Amino acid sequence: MKEFKLRETDEFIKLGQLLKACDLVSSGVEAKIVILDGNVYVNGEVCLMRGKKIHPGDIVKLNENEIKVI
Repeated sequence: MKEFKLRETDEFIKLGQLLKACDLVSSGVEAKIVILDGNVYVNGEVCLMRGKKIHPGDIVKLNENEIKVI
């Protein structure tokens, strides 16, 4: 499991931005596609919202890749 550290000034990161920041997708369009196809899980549940706010402690999964936001 990879960890992604938020900047100290941020309370959250949006799901699509997180996928791009972790190099799991190459663009916002690709992020939208994998999210709307139901391939992204947030805390064990399918998430279809690209703009979902991801907070410290949340775990995002895409295929075999898991990211914990800290």
